Amino acid sequence: MTNALYYGDNLKVLREVIADESIDLIYLDPPFNSQANYNVLFKSHSGKGTDAQIEAFKDTWTWGEEAEMAYSEVLESSNTQAAEMLSAMRSFLGENDMMAYLTMMAIRLLELHRVLKPTGSLYLHCDPTASHYLKVLMDAVIGVEYYRNEITWKRTTTHSDSKTWSRVSDIILFYTKGRTFTWNIPRDTHSQDYIASKYRHDDGDGRRYQLDNMTSPNPRPNMMYEWNGFAHPAKGWRYSKDTMASLDKEGRIWYPQLSDGTYDISRRPRLKRYLEEMEGGVVGAVWTDIPPINSQAQERLGYPTQKPLALLERILSASSNEGDVVLDPFCGCGTTVHAAQKLGRQWIGIDVTHLAVSLIERRLKDAFPGIEFDVHGTPQDLASALDLARRDKYQFQWWAVSMVDARPYAGKKKGADGGIDGILFFRGGDNKTEKALVSVKGGENVGVGMVRDLIAVVEREKAAIGILISLALPTKPMEKEAAAAGFFDSPVGKVPKIQIITLAELFQGIKPRVPLIDTAATFKTAAKEDRNKGKQGKLL
Repeated sequence: MTNALYYGDNLKVLREVIADESIDLIYLDPPFNSQANYNVLFKSHSGKGTDAQIEAFKDTWTWGEEAEMAYSEVLESSNTQAAEMLSAMRSFLGENDMMAYLTMMAIRLLELHRVLKPTGSLYLHCDPTASHYLKVLMDAVIGVEYYRNEITWKRTTTHSDSKTWSRVSDIILFYTKGRTFTWNIPRDTHSQDYIASKYRHDDGDGRRYQLDNMTSPNPRPNMMYEWNGFAHPAKGWRYSKDTMASLDKEGRIWYPQLSDGTYDISRRPRLKRYLEEMEGGVVGAVWTDIPPINSQAQERLGYPTQKPLALLERILSASSNEGDVVLDPFCGCGTTVHAAQKLGRQWIGIDVTHLAVSLIERRLKDAFPGIEFDVHGTPQDLASALDLARRDKYQFQWWAVSMVDARPYAGKKKGADGGIDGILFFRGGDNKTEKALVSVKGGENVGVGMVRDLIAVVEREKAAIGILISLALPTKPMEKEAAAAGFFDSPVGKVPKIQIITLAELFQGIKPRVPLIDTAATFKTAAKEDRNKGKQGKLL
């Protein structure tokens, strides 16, 4: 199914969902094994960065049972070149973090190669930490003969405190599955300096043009004729008499004139070449014209490693056509699927964190009002919610928080949340921004102490409302304690200050009573796009 987001391990999704040779273009921007912990920085109601950061993922890999199992699978695969190369890498690198990372990538690259169409292309975005190893690995998985280029993207400026050459670029490795592949020549836009120097003429209609030679470069006897009193050049005109007449009728010929307005036949007429008709130069493999997303950029959503939309638009425009299917197996905050939707491509995005999937959902709905797409892998009933709570309490918390239009508040560090799992902002009296705090309880045993703790947190944080999301039904003492907390006076009437809502109620569409939720103050909002392709056809 296309136009779909999948929450889960991309290896599992690739194997269970995506058919052989069904994808036209793959872009992947996997974690770089930089040994960093990445945080998502959300927007506060003041519009500035908030201290409440969410640890989105740890970009660290260690050799262990999972890596050993993936290694064995590669060795047992039908791709003997990949098996031999990974074995050689293990002999060279040993059983360390880098080897674990490369093994994780190898097993996934085999699956990505399987789902790619014979005419498809694959772009792997990486940095100098592992780009050299990844290229060798891709040579083995895909084939040396299908390596097309290495793109260097200048993603930042030099750092004054660098102790050696500043690392300012990323590498994007470009491969195709076959010798025939989709390719639309990418063009540079003309710089303002170039336009000012080359297209200096304007007849007053706003259309800038330059003057070009109309003489033939080689002798052409049949083009030797007089035109509007101008003798033919020594080798003849470049155009036939009929073409000259058409150009003259369209106003495309510039005639030299004397001061009295008559033609100066001592000079030559010239052709007007309009700027709007002239393509820019072919884009090379070094990209310095796409700036990174800085702290003030409108498209910045605060997700770690977010790439500029222009970067993905260039890749998708060059290596796919409208209606083609684009896959991003590490889709992060969704720049690839955003670009695909904008350019009229079908798309599939996969990410291992619910936080990423929920951010992409919101981003797409903000940018393309009315868009329709499917989301798979997130809980759809109580049984699947309970299963997620048992498997990963943090993913469960992030999912539950998103169900009430709040954003996550804290990461995976013990005690970092201070009793808060989510936060949302709303408009109170006198249009004042107020906040509601969310606490998620995924266990089957609940008690009145949880309500008392939430009341204390609400008072400590000077919040207006506290919301307790519970997997289990609340006890009578819990309901009594919540009721005793009183009410908050809102512009739409009194609402309970402490509210308990179960997941069963959320699945029924029942939401907490929070007036005038201000999602723009809670989340960084993606700009609305002009083009909305809407729901597209099914593929898988």
